[in-house]
Amino acid sequence: MTIPTIPFHDGAAIPALGLGVYKVDDAAAGPAVSSALEAGYRLIDTATLYGNERGVGRAVADSGLPRDDVFVTTKVWNDAHGHDATRRAFADSVDRLGLAPDLYLIHWPCPARDLYAETWRTLLELRDEGRVRSVGVSNFQPDHLEAVIADSGQAPVLNQVELHPYLQQRELRAFHAEHGIVTQAWSPLGRGAVLADPTIGEIAAAHAVSPAQVVLRWHLDLGVAVIPKSVTPERIRANLDVFGFALTDDDHDRIAALDRGQRSGSHPDEVN
Repeated sequence: MTIPTIPFHDGAAIPALGLGVYKVDDAAAGPAVSSALEAGYRLIDTATLYGNERGVGRAVADSGLPRDDVFVTTKVWNDAHGHDATRRAFADSVDRLGLAPDLYLIHWPCPARDLYAETWRTLLELRDEGRVRSVGVSNFQPDHLEAVIADSGQAPVLNQVELHPYLQQRELRAFHAEHGIVTQAWSPLGRGAVLADPTIGEIAAAHAVSPAQVVLRWHLDLGVAVIPKSVTPERIRANLDVFGFALTDDDHDRIAALDRGQRSGSHPDEVN
């Protein structure tokens, strides 16, 4: 199976669907990543915070796949904002992974610290030095994006945010589209909450697929990249099996009506 890719404005591209490993410990990350790569995944999303970069890196190395065939994302954590700290954090991530990531993100803007613009310039510096191919952000709101674009003259290639049928982020997605920023969803299943929604269940039954497959297909139809998390090989495979059916316009209208601005995680302005 070939997973579609979404182009970045810097000329690179990211697989539209990948594996997230948040809250997966280092020992469990290796088997999960190995299962995903065997199933056909080619995007693995980790972060310094997750504490599993070593396990991810080992699984990628042991897969036997060419390095260029696997797209690896990691992120700088909140305690490493600022020029020197970010550079040290990046070097530490490379050491733990045993490879240079394809995409490096600022994990949260931490607006109260007011260092995210400096941190963004540092990511651009690392990119310009050839140490990472692409750089982006995570959990940035439109005002944070406007600030880094105004400061550096360059937009992130991607913004990874909480996004699911209960939190559809229409305003933010419109901003991304205007500035050529790819939207990527973390917690695409709303930490499981949306899977019990009757509307999602009815759509799933109509297509003879699971609620999770409906929600992942919905993201992809919107042009949103998605990184569902699982450590179960069967679920890892099922989450990838979303290219054999199509949602109807009516399905999309019904899912659009589910938006309630409901977060399962923190608001970006409150994380520091």
